[in-house]
Amino acid sequence: MANVDTINYLEIPCRDLSATKTFFAAAFGWRFMDYGPEYSCFLDGGIDGAFYQAKAAFSASSAPLLVFYSDNLALKQEQIMHHGGQIVRSVFSFPGGRRFHFSCPSGNEYAVWSE
Repeated sequence: MANVDTINYLEIPCRDLSATKTFFAAAFGWRFMDYGPEYSCFLDGGIDGAFYQAKAAFSASSAPLLVFYSDNLALKQEQIMHHGGQIVRSVFSFPGGRRFHFSCPSGNEYAVWSE
């Protein structure tokens, strides 16, 4: 049963569903279950959700920012770049830790933080 009044599911638009799935599988270890050619649920994202085919990407200035946690920021940045992600904001400090922003092959912007 779902918890009342909590975020229960996340649907993320992407311009290139296949490339986005390949990227998140390689850089984050996610698995997917497809429901047709334009919708794919991610199974290991920490929250239930899916990617769906869309025409536009999103950025931190125009949509909620999805932030991942990593216990090794440098290694995660290296993995992201190795698998086709682009760093769009270099590592910076903030109260509580450090983070960087990246875009996936569909152009969507995300962040990764660490203590």
